[in-house]
Amino acid sequence: MLKKVSKNEERIRRHKRVRAKVHGTPERPRLCVFRSNSNISVQVIDDTKGVTLVSASSLDMKLENGGNVDAAKAVGAEVAKRALKASIEDVVFDRGGYLYHGRVKALADAAREAGLKF
Repeated sequence: MLKKVSKNEERIRRHKRVRAKVHGTPERPRLCVFRSNSNISVQVIDDTKGVTLVSASSLDMKLENGGNVDAAKAVGAEVAKRALKASIEDVVFDRGGYLYHGRVKALADAAREAGLKF
């Protein structure tokens, strides 16, 4: 009998596949997205040192509804602003196993419009 796999376990499998290929360097760190039902957060990570360089989330921005597309756009613009302030222009986008659709796409587009290159 087959064991039922949850959506999150499937997402983690996809994320592991992506992470086998996507690696952040000091010159081009990884822009990693985490999406929950009620919030969205993003980090810019240097994988060689294992440190987070910049982060932003709908929680620390105290957005009224952090789980919608408008919040994702605001978080994307904020992380781009913080990254540019830390002199980071080029990043590698890590969608975290989520489909590139909806909130994840909105965050990526807002970060691109604010000046990040990926």
